[in-house]
Amino acid sequence: MNPKQHKYDKAYLRMAQEWAKLSHCKRKQVGAIIVKERMIISDGFNGSPTGFDNCCEDKEGKTNWYVLHAEANAILKVASSTQSCNNSTLYITLSPCKDCSKLILQSGIKRVVYAKAYKDDSGLQFLEKAGIELTHILIH
Repeated sequence: MNPKQHKYDKAYLRMAQEWAKLSHCKRKQVGAIIVKERMIISDGFNGSPTGFDNCCEDKEGKTNWYVLHAEANAILKVASSTQSCNNSTLYITLSPCKDCSKLILQSGIKRVVYAKAYKDDSGLQFLEKAGIELTHILIH
């Protein structure tokens, strides 16, 4: 990877980290940025759907089933705009789960840059099998 691209990747990942801080979830705060031709076309963080209480966890501390993941929120934002995810890069603070990996593939995202690996790597395995470029960058 060229040094200039790596520098941009780290900067966009840091932006995703800042975006994660907007999440009301207590267990995990995840942020996502979608970039196409060096332009941010979308952003997202994990949280409840519009119109729902911002609390992500139930009384036992488990994540409510209806909470949207950061990458799903970012992709859905693009879907309701005039933009397209085709040939874009997704920057995300936590690698995608298996459900979100299907959305990533179907949306046309060609590259995923992530900071931390999710405990279940089946989403990454799926994306790798589908030919999506994966880059793991540790940031502080």
